[in-house]
Amino acid sequence: MNTVSRRLVLVRHGQAEPMAATDHARALTTSGRTAAHRVGAWLREQGIEADGALHSSATRTTQTWEEVRDAAGFTCPAEASDAAYGAEPDSLLDILRGTGEGVGTLVMVGHNPTISYLAQWLDGGGGDPEATQQMLIGFNTAASAVLAWDGSWQDLVPGTCDVVAFRPGS
Repeated sequence: MNTVSRRLVLVRHGQAEPMAATDHARALTTSGRTAAHRVGAWLREQGIEADGALHSSATRTTQTWEEVRDAAGFTCPAEASDAAYGAEPDSLLDILRGTGEGVGTLVMVGHNPTISYLAQWLDGGGGDPEATQQMLIGFNTAASAVLAWDGSWQDLVPGTCDVVAFRPGS
């Protein structure tokens, strides 16, 4: 049986305004947009080419995705998910397991603490020790972790990925 190499890029949204009509409607600040753009530039430097993207339907994650996409030069389809807004790590993992098998690299833009918990939960410890250590120190706004594994999206379970790169964020 052939195994397929996969990558999951977990991105925490950029800094958002402290208040809006609803939490869902909070937009990125100017510095949040700049930081999200830097994430995209970093992903481009890492040679990441996304086949798909998923982001929470919140304004700040949508705007983060747009900045990342533009800076990285991604042209892949993206889905805004109401279910990803407020999802716990196990629920977000269920959503990720629904990714189509044609997607080799997926970018997921979400919220903390879910994004950082999910990254730590998926990490099996066989990746880049420095990247893993940085990730454990903190998953600030506009931080991103690149995880890799061989297999199916449906088989994605805790401890099966390796953190291969991490960008601390703002």
